[in-house]
Amino acid sequence: MKHRRNFLSAAALLTLLRVGRVDAEESNKPTKASETTHDMSGIPADWKGNQKIAMLLYPGFTALDFVGPQYMFGNLMGAQIYLVSKTLEPVMSDTKLAIMPNATYADVPQDLDIFFIPGAGSAIFDVMQDQVSMDFIKDRASSAKLVASVCTGSVILGKAGLLKGKKATSHWISRQELAVFGATPVDARVVWDGNLVTGAGVSAGLDLGLEVIGKLKGDFFAESIQLLAEYDPKPLYKSGTLQQAKPKVRKLMEDMFVGYRKKIRQLAS
Repeated sequence: MKHRRNFLSAAALLTLLRVGRVDAEESNKPTKASETTHDMSGIPADWKGNQKIAMLLYPGFTALDFVGPQYMFGNLMGAQIYLVSKTLEPVMSDTKLAIMPNATYADVPQDLDIFFIPGAGSAIFDVMQDQVSMDFIKDRASSAKLVASVCTGSVILGKAGLLKGKKATSHWISRQELAVFGATPVDARVVWDGNLVTGAGVSAGLDLGLEVIGKLKGDFFAESIQLLAEYDPKPLYKSGTLQQAKPKVRKLMEDMFVGYRKKIRQLAS
């Protein structure tokens, strides 16, 4: 199967790679004015690579868990990104945003540079009880250079036995439950432990993705992509952590997930 290359997710550098100087050189034809709107001459040669990245899709996944890191990974020029699912049918997220996979489990190579799992609400329980999916996760993660997750994706990694003896984080609703998988829960936005990197809830995927590309390509590259993304969050509200949230907001949210935490513990064994 011939997979699509994701140099950028509809961002400026995708236009550069596909339309600008590369096409002009390949065709050996004069460059049109519309093809010179972005000058690639200053791009360092070592920004280009050939990383193999697999990002798991499953019904009910949380869209932002996935899309934030995918944007960052997509900026790794020359990377082969496998948007992988059990079938090639569109996969519907928790907010009804569908993403089209480009690979099935059998299509994903063993020698991955990054294996990534997004989180979800109750949909993670379906994955944790799906032996085919769990076997795939264990197999590819065991040989990947870097294993990553965002939000409750770390719970899936825990079920796969990949958190034992590791420091890890997750969404606040499930962070402490990581202990039942042998992990040390850490209340942090992004947590590194060896070849494992885990992100906190949902929006933390942007931070995780940015740190990962910085680890692979250096600070200059990561800072350039951060500027391209204009990633400089300044939310109007200060309710993004349990510590910041008002007591009534925290109580409402925490009370909603008592059963969720119980279900994680039940499926840990």
